[in-house]
Amino acid sequence: MSKCEQCIIRQFNSLKSLTKDELVRISGCKTTKTIKKGEVIFEEGDKLNGVYCVKDGICKLSKLSANGKDQIVKLVVKGELLGQRSLISDERANLQAIALNDMEVCFIPKAEIINDLKKNPSFTYDVLQQMAHDLKDADDIIVNMAQKPVRRRMAEVLVNIEASFGTNADGTLSVLLSREDFASLVGTATESAIRVLSQFKKEGLISTVGKQIKIENLEELKRIE
Repeated sequence: MSKCEQCIIRQFNSLKSLTKDELVRISGCKTTKTIKKGEVIFEEGDKLNGVYCVKDGICKLSKLSANGKDQIVKLVVKGELLGQRSLISDERANLQAIALNDMEVCFIPKAEIINDLKKNPSFTYDVLQQMAHDLKDADDIIVNMAQKPVRRRMAEVLVNIEASFGTNADGTLSVLLSREDFASLVGTATESAIRVLSQFKKEGLISTVGKQIKIENLEELKRIE
């Protein structure tokens, strides 16, 4: 089990502002978990008794709408923290987290980290900064879905996935998403998502290898209005 004070992952989130003594204490009480692809990390409405630091892998955060459809809010990668908002507001989880591939996460109990929020202003400031960033992203998502056509939104999703998560050795996107997941990210019906992806393929913008997608013309995708 790696020690928090020696873990490079913490440099990518608010844990970087904790002192060495605080990290040593947290390291002694955290638990490391392996989560298989498709497994639920937590459900919407769960009482979160701590935060999860993503050490490896990717998960999706989604919310169930009134009509029973999942809306993906965010894709979370290694280095990020899950559950910060519930930590501060003491509310139940507003989203569901599901692993998109095999993951390794470290769970830090709330009782341990809440004292650091009260005593370490730098840590508190970093947590608030991350929340402000998440709120900005949420604003952008609302505006995009209201004002941008489906083709533009799908193109942006593909471009952002490649930029954020990279590609496999064969050039396909490293994140394998179902067509339902693409539809959820774009905010459209699954049939519409499939139709747009088919159009992109016919236009030579993307190609497919089984369920995997490979971007063939990145610059042209960026220019789609």
